[in-house]
This record gives sequence, structure tokens and C-alpha cells, in this order.
Amino acid sequence: MPVAKKYFEIRWHGRAGQGAKSASQMLAEAALEAGKYVQAFPEYGAERTGAPMRAFNRIGDEYIRVRSAIENPDVVVVIDETLLSPTIVEGLSEDGILLVNTVKDFDFVRQKTGFNGKICIVDATDIALQEIKRGIPNTPMLGALVKVTGIVPLEVIEKRIEKMFGKKFAAEIVEANKRALRRGYEEVKCSE
Repeated sequence: MPVAKKYFEIRWHGRAGQGAKSASQMLAEAALEAGKYVQAFPEYGAERTGAPMRAFNRIGDEYIRVRSAIENPDVVVVIDETLLSPTIVEGLSEDGILLVNTVKDFDFVRQKTGFNGKICIVDATDIALQEIKRGIPNTPMLGALVKVTGIVPLEVIEKRIEKMFGKKFAAEIVEANKRALRRGYEEVKCSE
């Protein structure tokens, strides 16, 4: 008899340099501040800019004892649509969510992956270019993830951005990242 999962699992797919590791870390820190138990860790192949990589999150109300890669995520986040393939959704049940950074439609994502569950799309790269003036789409993707899962309140992520970036960057950069986060939250669209 299968054991019920005690935590929520997210698998991020991106390319090195697109911020998947940073987004998973920021989500974990925000969830920790919200009183959750968390894990965030990356998995790299070749460690070079542009190489495919994965990052993982586990978030729960109880201490998390498992320390393995996530094989059966509740959500798969794809930061780079060129990675879309049937292997990207391995282990994701039809009850899960596939969240993709793309300008394409749901049919395109479904055709590339063969996934028949809930698909959510957002043009995170364009949001990042407009708001942050850099094409690193992790902040809008984080906003979209918060919207489609409700895993932590958006305000907790905004406070995390202030803490992480406030000491390193000018106030304009902090505000630009918060705008990008909010736009990802507001502009994500889901199939049903």
C-alpha cells in the first residue's frame, strides 16, 4: 500500500545561469520564514553556463527525512522551453502541474511533452527583460509558481527579495524584481 506524501515537491528544469537554483533557494527560505520545513538543492551535469540542470524543493509541515532527488514531483517548473520533451514530465502525475516559461500555447507544450494534466504558461523572459532589464526569468517564474500552487503567500516572497537583494543592490533593482515577481503571479495562465 503506497504511503501518502507528507510534503510538497517541486522539480525545476532550466539551464545553468537562468536562476533555477536561486529561485528554488529563495522559495525554500520564504517557506522556512512561513514556518515550514524545507529542502532546496541543485543537480548539475556539466557545470557551465547554458548546460541543462535541475533544482529541487521539498516543503512540508513535518521534518523532512528523505534526501534523494525528486522522482514524483507535484509540480515541474520549466524555465527554458527548449528543454521540453517527454522526459521532462517523468514522474509527474496527471494531477500535477507543469509550469512553463514560453510564449507558445498549451497545445505546443502538450505536443512537446505528451503531458495531459494541468499546464500553466507565462512569458517570464519578456517580463524579466521589461522589468529587470535582464533575461533571467527566475523571479517571474517564482511569482507564477506561487500563484498556481499557493505554497507560500506572495508577500513572503517579496520580503525575501528585499532581504536578499536589499543589501547588495540599489532600491530600483529590488523594486524591479518585486514587479517581475508580481507580473509572473498576475500573468500566468493555466489550462483546464
